[in-house]
Amino acid sequence: MKKLAVLLLASGLGLGTNTAILADEVKVPVGAQKQANVETPKRGISKSQVRKKFGEPSSMSGPVGQPPISTWRYDNMTVYFEYNHVVHAVVHAG
Repeated sequence: MKKLAVLLLASGLGLGTNTAILADEVKVPVGAQKQANVETPKRGISKSQVRKKFGEPSSMSGPVGQPPISTWRYDNMTVYFEYNHVVHAVVHAG
């Protein structure tokens, strides 16, 4: 019985090693990677600070939902606000 348990344990360890060898590779498309030369607003700054530093957006939408989320779109990025402050900025691909 002990030999069977040792055999099962050894085969289980071997399977774990093989699983790691067969792991998938994650690839991020170049267009989805942030462009190093595009400056984006920092999290937490206000709409007035964004407007002062980056100018008027080409379009604005929102607020939508609770908490209210607004979106400002610029030529090279989109900025997301919760209430009056930046929560995220995304650089456009290309």
